[in-house]
Amino acid sequence: MDDVTLARFAELAVDFGANLQPGQVVSLSGAPGKEALVRAIANRAYEKGAKFVDLAWFDPWIKRARIEHAADDTLEFVPPWYGERILALGKDRGAAITLSGPVAPGLLDDLDPVRSGRDRLPAIRETGEVVGRRELNWTILPGPTPAWAELVHPGLEPAEALAKLEGQLLHVLRLDEEDPVAAWRSRADRLVSVAKLLTERQFDALHYEGPGTEMTVGLLPGASWQAARFETADGIPHMPNLPTEEVFTSPDPTRVDGYVTSSKPLVLIDGTVVRDLYVRFENGRAVELNSSTAQETMRTIITRDEGAARLGEVALVDNEGRIGALDTVFYDTLLDENAASHIALGRAFPFLAGDEETAGRMNESDIHIDFMIGSEQLNITGITKDGERVPVLYGGAWQV
Repeated sequence: MDDVTLARFAELAVDFGANLQPGQVVSLSGAPGKEALVRAIANRAYEKGAKFVDLAWFDPWIKRARIEHAADDTLEFVPPWYGERILALGKDRGAAITLSGPVAPGLLDDLDPVRSGRDRLPAIRETGEVVGRRELNWTILPGPTPAWAELVHPGLEPAEALAKLEGQLLHVLRLDEEDPVAAWRSRADRLVSVAKLLTERQFDALHYEGPGTEMTVGLLPGASWQAARFETADGIPHMPNLPTEEVFTSPDPTRVDGYVTSSKPLVLIDGTVVRDLYVRFENGRAVELNSSTAQETMRTIITRDEGAARLGEVALVDNEGRIGALDTVFYDTLLDENAASHIALGRAFPFLAGDEETAGRMNESDIHIDFMIGSEQLNITGITKDGERVPVLYGGAWQV
């Protein structure tokens, strides 16, 4: 990206996505290959009055060294100050900006998958707690790298691949618009209106039917659907995901039955690629999990705690967004989950509960892993408490 584009990207992240307020501390997460974007965002944050920009850096090569050489009984160790840092940021009502996108695809592929599954860094359990309490105004955006571009567009020369990926990201971020913020507000209005309709319907369950998928997911009474815009407990609006095209809720973790097959590869936070994921649920729990890659890694992850094998999120994505229309697998959950409907194993979102009783029934876990199940062939039907079946999302088009 040239300097002008970098500046516009940083403005979208800081001014609109995170909606940084003067005097806030900013947690800025980056990785090798994203230095230019990190610096542009930090520069904009200080221009907007940040008290301090706290850089959190993740290097997957160091993670590889740990998995390869560290003692077996240390792989799940997370230094306590990692969690304390996040909790302190929430207590101080800070802001957070994260750049997604792989920097070393396949780096861990030749390592023991069980050991890989036990080391969940850079994921931090306390992050979910702080987000659930709405203590941070935060956002995540995709940060392109040459390695990522080569993964997405392997048939192109490196420079051409990077240029194409950057062009696609600028498009889905609406930075190719004269006024990207106005474009985002228009899209957010549409998604929020659908979320409101779904909340009002108070379906008892959703039924999914499509290639490799036949599943019924129970919903919690009083739980709301949400989309696009969040607001902190102190009233600061922000856009957690840029881009975002989803409408989502947290389901009943004890009422999921059937089987589901992923429609796109899942890329874990450490860059591990999980392909052809198949999960079968009984009474809410994943009792069978298979995949053509990283199978043992995933099987290890879902035994991490009691809630890791249950659902914490269901999200619906229509065909009006910009990501799905590109017909590209980005190997990045932020993008791929907003190209197709998806579900997530692990932690739910207590802020979607209508009351404390409902919040207490939501799933709890240290993990939250989204994987994509949507396609043009997937139909999603709402089931009322009286058993009436109401079309919700058919072939990517809203029916509500």
